[in-house]
Amino acid sequence: MKRRGAGEREKDVKKRKLLDELGESWLPYLTPKDDGFHQLWKTKYSKLVLRTAEKIPKEVHEEVQEAFLTLQKHGCFFQDLVRIKGKDFVTPVSRILIGNPGCTYKYLNTRLFSVPWPVEGYEINYSHPEISKACKALIKLNCYLHRESIQALQEQNLAETKGMEDSPVIDRHQDYATSITEMGSILQDQSPSHVPENDHSHLKERTSYNLSLLNYMDPQQMPFLKQEPYFGMGKMAVSWHHDENLVEGSTVAVYSYSCEEPAADILEEKTPSGRDPAVWHVGLKVAWDIKNPGLAVPLYPGDCYFMLDDLNMTHQHCVLAGLPPRFSSTHRVAECSQGTLPYILDQCNAALQNLCADTHLSCPTLKSLDVDDIKRVEETHNEVEFEWLRQFWFQGKRYRKCTDWWDKPMAALDEFWRKLELMTSLLLCEFRKEEQAEEQRNERISCLLPILEERQELRQDWLAR
Repeated sequence: MKRRGAGEREKDVKKRKLLDELGESWLPYLTPKDDGFHQLWKTKYSKLVLRTAEKIPKEVHEEVQEAFLTLQKHGCFFQDLVRIKGKDFVTPVSRILIGNPGCTYKYLNTRLFSVPWPVEGYEINYSHPEISKACKALIKLNCYLHRESIQALQEQNLAETKGMEDSPVIDRHQDYATSITEMGSILQDQSPSHVPENDHSHLKERTSYNLSLLNYMDPQQMPFLKQEPYFGMGKMAVSWHHDENLVEGSTVAVYSYSCEEPAADILEEKTPSGRDPAVWHVGLKVAWDIKNPGLAVPLYPGDCYFMLDDLNMTHQHCVLAGLPPRFSSTHRVAECSQGTLPYILDQCNAALQNLCADTHLSCPTLKSLDVDDIKRVEETHNEVEFEWLRQFWFQGKRYRKCTDWWDKPMAALDEFWRKLELMTSLLLCEFRKEEQAEEQRNERISCLLPILEERQELRQDWLAR
């Protein structure tokens, strides 16, 4: 087993220090019914923006909510087996990843493979016309949230540069006529034709969502949800975290839909202070901080919220469970430099350049025994096996529920892996040859041994899972 990374150990230390400082007490947090809620939001959480359901076009709600229910009907949501602190856990939330063809997203040591939404130039065979319609609705939502995110960032930038008192926070309980009028007059000069090209490109890059992680959970089927540990906010569907593997400074956009009101016989008594436990909330706190109160923002059916700019890095967020079942679509700019199908195919093709499989030869040989060449080959060998093939097949045939799109790529990667296995065998044979100079052999072995040891450990680990 590989040792846990320094980042994970550092996070444990910070968490333990925070809990020790708290002792038996709770940190304060505010909800909309508390005095100072809006001021706290504006000063400490201004990069969280809420678009309430009534601000969103009716057709968006209808299409997206129908898509959620369609994917649930066809059994497309799955709980994930993830690894936290060296232990495996099944997530209480069921998920499906939908996005650009060939994209993947890795969180908590589990790689999800995107069900492709319809993109020009790709032939995608969906398992049912209803699933095709659902994916079309989600890419339309993606485009809508992209436009809204750019607008929110423009408003945020203007609020900072103009010194405006009102940030782009939107709330049901305040009269926004004045601030909207003021913002509207300023935005006349902020249309795309008036935005500097480099600024507009930067905004576009940070909001060009390439995938969405869809979530579903029915709290009534999950009686053992964890309690929020710092503020006493109640049951959590998702614990405190930063979203992983995103482009730095990119926005996260979330559409939330709690799909029915809780039945009267399961309603809990509201607490005199704190959040309403029947309503879903997003919780926010400044990362590893005990000086600033937390924030609990209620989420009603059809609300959207945006975590702009670096909020995901400077703050942590959690999802606080209500009583009704809830869907969400969380749109992200995933960091995909090493997480796309073209990337891993390029890596495999580059590695195979060291294999000489000329038909005139009785058996294949390696072109080079240079340390850098063999290291590159064996690292690719590990990557394709443990980051792609085992991750994909470990999750069973879940993706067949929606599409067969990944079948051919995985077959191609499997064939690449077989050739990489052959190259490892050829390399070991070379090491056994007596005529090889001892100094050269030792250098190559010292380079190769850690990679092979890691492969053996990982294979044992996967077998244990």
